[in-house]
Amino acid sequence: MKLRKLALADATMERSPGQEGEIYTGNLVDERHGGPVTVGYGRWGAGSVLEHVMAVDDIMLVLAGRLSVSSDAGTVEIGPGEIAYMPKGERVTIRAHDQDTITAYVTSPHWREAEG
Repeated sequence: MKLRKLALADATMERSPGQEGEIYTGNLVDERHGGPVTVGYGRWGAGSVLEHVMAVDDIMLVLAGRLSVSSDAGTVEIGPGEIAYMPKGERVTIRAHDQDTITAYVTSPHWREAEG
């Protein structure tokens, strides 16, 4: 794998697997590229909710908008420039606030392999 510049415009957004809400992911680096992690962007429609048991360690950075992430450990609200770390095995509920939200993420290992 070589040095690459990644931009939101390069991502092909697809509906996040296993849900019907307005939540989309766009991997730019994943198992198909030979890297050890998955790197991509997410787009969350206003009011979207995802309940999920994390199959991977996930680091999510909010670029625009706001999300609330809840687990048994409590709830954190993250906005532009803030990061949520969601460890593998944790049951989380992620809620977009009243505006669309754009995120960037890194997962280890690859989330498509772990959930497939």
